[in-house]
Amino acid sequence: MRGQITATNNGVSLIPAFSLGKPAVLFDMNVGKGRLSFDPMFRFGMNGKPWAFVFWWRYKLIQQKKFNLGLGAHPSVVFRDVSVTENGVARNFLAAQRYFAWEVSPTYLLVKNANLGFYYLGSKGLTKDVIQNTTFLALRSVLNLKISNKFSLGLIPQIYYLKMDDKDGKYVNATLNLFKRNLPVSLNAVVSKAIKTEILGKDFLWSLGLVYNINNQFNKSK
Repeated sequence: MRGQITATNNGVSLIPAFSLGKPAVLFDMNVGKGRLSFDPMFRFGMNGKPWAFVFWWRYKLIQQKKFNLGLGAHPSVVFRDVSVTENGVARNFLAAQRYFAWEVSPTYLLVKNANLGFYYLGSKGLTKDVIQNTTFLALRSVLNLKISNKFSLGLIPQIYYLKMDDKDGKYVNATLNLFKRNLPVSLNAVVSKAIKTEILGKDFLWSLGLVYNINNQFNKSK
């Protein structure tokens, strides 16, 4: 089993509308052997209130020297604060919004430390009070850059198109990870900017995080 625990100043989601917008703790786990893996993700606010639970199942359909193709699917729950007023009295409670999603992720190795990939994510709302149909299409690259004998960078830039029911938008996003050799703690930064969008949410999001890698699964760059 592998995993990461991230403490961040701002809970940013791959889909901006699902971002928490507050300090958060992220738990990302990976259990599997061979081609199949179970990758659950648990997100909480720093106050302990749940934000989102995602239960990914992933399968590596094609594994070649330069080309890989992965498939995945998950049920998920996104938690939202809801306020209801009855007889002049306001009550707040936590509502669970349920989704089912699937993904296709082909990647091609360009050079030793860089690949280029396409990512498709589709989602269906399982209750009538949520977004019913979501399409996410991204062109992304993963770059592993050696800074020195002790430090390395992981950079994931991407440009993507997002459609949620009848509204859509175009965005750019980048994730940066700074590793130190033989240290299970790394630094993480995420920035996301809307190019043009009709979807509600902030046009610019960013976060800084401290990551702890579980069970010695940390970067060991030579």
